[in-house]
Amino acid sequence: MKPITTIIFDLGGVLIDWSPEYVYLKEFKGDRDRMNWFLDTVCAWDWNEQQDAGYPLDKATEERVAKYPEYERLIRMYYGHWEEMLGHAHEGTVALLNQLFERKEYMVYALTNWSGETFPKAMKKFEFLHRFDGIVVSGDEGMKKPSADIYHLLLERYEVDPEEAVFIDDNLKNVVAAQALGIRSIPFSNPDQLAWSLKTLGVTF
Repeated sequence: MKPITTIIFDLGGVLIDWSPEYVYLKEFKGDRDRMNWFLDTVCAWDWNEQQDAGYPLDKATEERVAKYPEYERLIRMYYGHWEEMLGHAHEGTVALLNQLFERKEYMVYALTNWSGETFPKAMKKFEFLHRFDGIVVSGDEGMKKPSADIYHLLLERYEVDPEEAVFIDDNLKNVVAAQALGIRSIPFSNPDQLAWSLKTLGVTF
């Protein structure tokens, strides 16, 4: 096996905390069951994912309001209050990331499913995002993980040898997709597990 020269990070769930709960739990007065129904049915996860693939936020919002007019105010809050859904950085993982940046031994990229319209807000909030050697944002590319196309795009754009790369993601489907392309991959659960997994692949901090 070739030594690792490139490390590819997912962002949400690995380095950045994001959850609609930060907006909607208070709107539903702490009623988690009602909130979960709304997020599973009205502003559903697969609906949000289409915006991650580049669908316009305004158009998506108006279509959802037309479908569920009785929830118009809550629907408009989804992207109207999106910054409030953007929580903290996962400091333990960011600490590992910063160690990799400081060593300057590896090329470090990010591959994220994220709306191109909201990602600039994350760039403004989190300084460490500016230190990556490159970031591929699904919403800017019109494709998203786990499609093989977006992995190929990153590999080709940054001239990455898949056999020299490791990919980190908290979504198992995305991990499996990367593995199918010959990229060694780590399913993320916590910073300690990630550090141990990277070290077993010969990555030094």
